[in-house]
Amino acid sequence: MSYFEYGWAPYVSVAERRRQAQRKIAELKKKQGSIAPVTIEGRTIARNFWGKAWCSNLERYSDFASRLPRGRSYVRNGCVVDLQITAGKIAAKVSGQELYEVTISIAPVAARRWQAICRDCSGTIDSLVELLQGRLAKSVMDRVCREGDGLFPAPAEIKLSCSCPDWADMCKHVAATLYGIGARLDQAPRLLFVLRGVDEGELLAGSGQAMTRGKAAPAASAVLNDGDVVALFGIEMVDAGEPEIPASAASSRKPSAKPKRAPKKTKRAPAPSVAARGGKKALTSPRVRPSRRPGVGMGPSDAS
Repeated sequence: MSYFEYGWAPYVSVAERRRQAQRKIAELKKKQGSIAPVTIEGRTIARNFWGKAWCSNLERYSDFASRLPRGRSYVRNGCVVDLQITAGKIAAKVSGQELYEVTISIAPVAARRWQAICRDCSGTIDSLVELLQGRLAKSVMDRVCREGDGLFPAPAEIKLSCSCPDWADMCKHVAATLYGIGARLDQAPRLLFVLRGVDEGELLAGSGQAMTRGKAAPAASAVLNDGDVVALFGIEMVDAGEPEIPASAASSRKPSAKPKRAPKKTKRAPAPSVAARGGKKALTSPRVRPSRRPGVGMGPSDAS
């Protein structure tokens, strides 16, 4: 007989629950290869806008209130060992007394409701980055998250299933999975739009149409300058007035003007040879020697 029939379960310490979860993760990795466990740092499940908004949406429905506290404890202890989010479906594996499989089906957003959200937000969303980070005006985010006709599902749009023997649809394993979605949206907020079967780009498209009617050009802050492009994509921008020249063409192009050369030095003509001067050597002036004859060039004393 199962312990659920008595309404109580054997106590398992937090440390032992975490050890069990780590063992299940190791087993799943060997069996499946790729898994996506939910990891919570500290006690805060969601820290960013979309994760917080998802958890707040869960907690405002009284249908879920009784089992949510146990679910928070399970997800904080790392018991959601695998969580996969696709269009209209969440599949999870949660570690408990055994490894339980959780399936949550969520109806897609009605076309009329989505069109109303896009229409109400038209002209106010200039950046998908700001939308996914939840950094838009409060009025815009309140409209997207509004209870009843916003992007979040109501209890009637959610179908819950768990392989555990608990008779309640909202068991602690399902509650842990729902909180795990909030933690996952902190890391990948676009998964909310995937889950609800809508394209977040349509919000920006509606904004773009309104901008076309009311604005001539985008704001300067919305345009990337050359430095931003280089930082993001690692490419250099080419000036439109100076077309880029391929390396092969640049190497084959002739220079526009030849550089001036220095004037040649004129060589001195060689001296004419002897044959050229007539074959005779030039005569030099004879040396004049003093005469040795007596009386010529001598004084009186020299004559005696």
